[in-house]
Amino acid sequence: MKRIIEAKARPGSKPPPEHTTAAGPAAVRLLEVDSAFAGQRLDNFLLRHLQGVPTTHVYRIIRSGEVRINMRRVRADTRVQAGDAVRLPPVRVSGKKAAGNPAPAREFPVLLEDDQLIAIDKPAGVAVHGGSGLSFGVIEQLRRARPDSRFLELVHRLDRETSGILLVAKKRSALIQLQDQFRERATGKTYLALVPGTWPADKKRIDLPLHKYLQADGERRVRVTTAQDPDGMRAITRVKLRSSLPARLAQGLPAMSLLEVTIETGRTHQIRVHLASQGYAIVGDDKYGDFELNKRLQKLGMKRMFLHAWRLQFMHPASGERLSLQAELPPDLADFASPPEKA
Repeated sequence: MKRIIEAKARPGSKPPPEHTTAAGPAAVRLLEVDSAFAGQRLDNFLLRHLQGVPTTHVYRIIRSGEVRINMRRVRADTRVQAGDAVRLPPVRVSGKKAAGNPAPAREFPVLLEDDQLIAIDKPAGVAVHGGSGLSFGVIEQLRRARPDSRFLELVHRLDRETSGILLVAKKRSALIQLQDQFRERATGKTYLALVPGTWPADKKRIDLPLHKYLQADGERRVRVTTAQDPDGMRAITRVKLRSSLPARLAQGLPAMSLLEVTIETGRTHQIRVHLASQGYAIVGDDKYGDFELNKRLQKLGMKRMFLHAWRLQFMHPASGERLSLQAELPPDLADFASPPEKA
């Protein structure tokens, strides 16, 4: 249970911009965190309790300092604790969401499930959670499909267009233990990515810091920066050539390389930006890729980014057993990455 307390503005203070909900004008609120949510990241806590508020707006109010815990400024990755008082500014909740627009129930292919967690094979084109104009994602659909499940929370995230392994915790203790592994880099995360050109055999490690920024339209982007950048975050990516595809001249396609990409750090868009910085942007990437090549690929049926969360290694949160899961390439990617048959 959470307690919600309306907070009054101090005398003489400038009132914040007023937002409205389906119930009328919004007000500054204080949410008291109960033990069920102890240890959760602030951004995940807010996304759960501010359903109908765009994800970009949630992150904006955190960055601006409008969200505070026990009167102190915090970051998105701050972990809430039982008894914390989380200050929320007035926010606009979608009337459609507030009126009750439930996510359609949906199950996803299961790679592993027990009483602690579910490992699913997420398809491309499905966001992991609602927000930014999306009323629902994987987690909302899964909760709808399993109404008797008392606890279902995302352990980590994948980009909407990235397919592959996604972990969902079924217990608070499992969530905290697994997220600690991700934060402490105790997991092994390997993706399959297809890039144009022939990947150099001697290029096995990319160690370049990344800088997150917002474009004029508010869309998030990431770029490579220098070690001197105070806002840069170190990012390390290991790359191994899995196979090479010859050029398909009749289709106007260059030679390509299928890579096994392992990330030692989990930065936003890390693989996409690191590979693009080396001149090997991922095939189909609509943010950092070769747009002319992407247009040719779309005409040939490749309408998505070729990035797949292939293998995930982690310690089971209860038994401590080291697990290694694999999700093979979905048919559309597997067919495209297969060498053409010789006549």
